[in-house]
Amino acid sequence: MIIDTHCHLDDFKFENDLSEVLANARAANVDKIIIPGANINDLPKAAKIADENENIFFAVGVHPDELANYSSDTLREWAKHPKCVAVGECGLDYYNPPEGCDMSVYKVAQKACFEDQIALACELDLPLIVHCREANEDCHEILKRHYSNLKGGVLHCFNASELFLDLSEKFYYGIGGVLTFKNARKLVEILPRIPLERLVIETDAPYLAPTPHRGERNEPAFTRLVALKMAEILNSSVENIEEITSENARRLFQI
Repeated sequence: MIIDTHCHLDDFKFENDLSEVLANARAANVDKIIIPGANINDLPKAAKIADENENIFFAVGVHPDELANYSSDTLREWAKHPKCVAVGECGLDYYNPPEGCDMSVYKVAQKACFEDQIALACELDLPLIVHCREANEDCHEILKRHYSNLKGGVLHCFNASELFLDLSEKFYYGIGGVLTFKNARKLVEILPRIPLERLVIETDAPYLAPTPHRGERNEPAFTRLVALKMAEILNSSVENIEEITSENARRLFQI
């Protein structure tokens, strides 16, 4: 069985065939799915999906590109839901700033929101789902500064930066379809350096579909393609990869 630790089932791209997507996941032996928080307005939908499906859970969080409606009070309220298992995805993303924005002001706003969600995770004793893109040094510095107070978490869509390897005592490393891409050389090289007991599988669906589905809508059933690639790189059986990564996810999210 596989646990998809990061799947945006509340995305509009799943509106018309969610039941079919979930059936495909079951057929592919996907045991559990976690919906990360991204836009605060989508939390009711994520909670509803989790309520209606025993094997689906969700997190409360605001993606760094979605700061406009940020409210820690709203996150705190939704975190009381019995199927909320984490805070995030939150973090830093300097890749595609709004046109004409003052980048220094933009970075300050992202950092403040990130640290506020870290504080919430510490307050609620929940793991943190971290998003980091084109912001490795700032993200690492913030996580190290709060490291002793954090329960732990996952580096979503781990970007193969060696900088984050020193977080492995508390953090897990989310591996998804990017691992199967031809240009994933750095991730392929660094994967064996990560303790196996710190790896989890994710899709980030509907984004980042693995080869041979690249460019298509991603979905939880494609997790097996990630597990197969991990097994190839780590010289292991796919069954062993599925078992260990799923146990890691259960331990991290207490599911």
